[in-house]
Amino acid sequence: MNSWTQGYVADIGYTHGYYREMSPALMAFALLERRVVAPGAEQPLAYCELGCGQGVTANLIAAANPQIEVHANDFNPAHIAGAQRLAAEAGTPNVRFYEHSFQEFIDVPGLPQFDMICLHGIYSWVDAVNRTAIAEFLRRKLKPGGVAYVSYNTQPGWAAAAPLRHLIHLHASQASGSTPNRLQGALAFARGIADAKGIYFRANPAAAQRLDRIQTEDPNYVAHEYLNGCWQPFAFSEVESDMGEAKLEFAASATLLDHVDVINLSPEQQQLMGGIANTTLRETTRDLLVGQAFRRDLYVKGRIDIPEVVAQGQWARTRIVLLCRAADVPRKVQAPLGEATLHEDIYGPLLAQLESGPRAIRELLGVREIAEHGWLKLRQAIQILLGLGHVDICVEGAAGANRAERVRAFNRAVLARAPYSAELRVLASPLTGGAVGVDRLHQLFLYADSQRTEPATFAIKALLAQNQRLLRDGKLLEDDAEHTAEMERRHRDFRELRLPVLQRLGVV
Repeated sequence: MNSWTQGYVADIGYTHGYYREMSPALMAFALLERRVVAPGAEQPLAYCELGCGQGVTANLIAAANPQIEVHANDFNPAHIAGAQRLAAEAGTPNVRFYEHSFQEFIDVPGLPQFDMICLHGIYSWVDAVNRTAIAEFLRRKLKPGGVAYVSYNTQPGWAAAAPLRHLIHLHASQASGSTPNRLQGALAFARGIADAKGIYFRANPAAAQRLDRIQTEDPNYVAHEYLNGCWQPFAFSEVESDMGEAKLEFAASATLLDHVDVINLSPEQQQLMGGIANTTLRETTRDLLVGQAFRRDLYVKGRIDIPEVVAQGQWARTRIVLLCRAADVPRKVQAPLGEATLHEDIYGPLLAQLESGPRAIRELLGVREIAEHGWLKLRQAIQILLGLGHVDICVEGAAGANRAERVRAFNRAVLARAPYSAELRVLASPLTGGAVGVDRLHQLFLYADSQRTEPATFAIKALLAQNQRLLRDGKLLEDDAEHTAEMERRHRDFRELRLPVLQRLGVV
């Protein structure tokens, strides 16, 4: 093991994920939900990501928000090299990547004071020394009035599964060979205990379900989640205390679904929560009620509350846009209370309005079929749609033409990788300043269009070059005629169903 890794998995890269809760516009909206002043996402800002991994989020935010100066660090040189390469290919001038530890990053010459500092999937996976360095970075580098996003594993949701995680890590640490081989051996060993009907798995069905789920997840993610030497789920109070050392105060959950009590808490639970005034006790109680396993929290340095009437005005002026077809929005939602129904009488007219283009929330209140349900019901519906990722916040401001140009350059760079890679699964939207999910097959169609070649034929050649074929109903299409027919069908569906959405969002 290389000493510089400090027990962190470094021989395989982390996933190429985009984490939408770190979008400046969505963070600002989440704070608005709690009537807390946030840095204006449409204004010139300094934004920092600590532990940026592959740098997908930092690169996309920089490209889609040219008014924001983005700085990001990671101690893994392979991650930083890959992030810098994407920035160079996209020609994004307002992002810089640093191969530094958290402690080294504090003293980088010329590093600005930041309006926003984000760290996703870091806090539970580093030791106390690094957590202290993170708190010091936040104390010294976050502006007064700035916001910090911190995500971490939480005790209530991990209580039953922590012994399983320990077992997987212990078995892998005793084995030799590559990380993927050690991981598979550890998972097989854990499966043997479960199949032998060990009392732990019988008494903790959630652990058995987690073991089943692990088998279907990205192996790179699983390795970083389960094999790192440092791993600790925290109580809310512990992280709140650490942030307090940096002069930060908890303001809101960045997970917008957490703001909707009706799908998370029973009436009895809501009544219980309503009687708790202390923030620390309230958040701790809520984590126990919902079995929280992962928190995404927003902290502010110098909290300023927004008067209710002012917050309502800002809310009404907010413009939102649909990220998919209305028909593709499921009318059932899985939540801590179980399955919830999105009632057609309000979601039907709301989605119909959004399908025709971006709308300010006050415009939606002017539609009779929506207005008759009242302000609170509309607010709840928008919170749910935003939280589920079917809707996003529109960004405005002076970045307009420059934003569109930067987004086109970023998307061209991503599409140029599609013929040989499926790692990047998002494109940028100038309308939202954030990401839109686009899978590899659809990226191949878009890239073929840009190269003025027939998309279905191009996609087939790209897959076959990597010995890949499409599946239909779980069956590999080995017959060339069937494979061609299926690809052509999927291309027709793309042009009819998905392409108009991407065009509405300014992605293409």
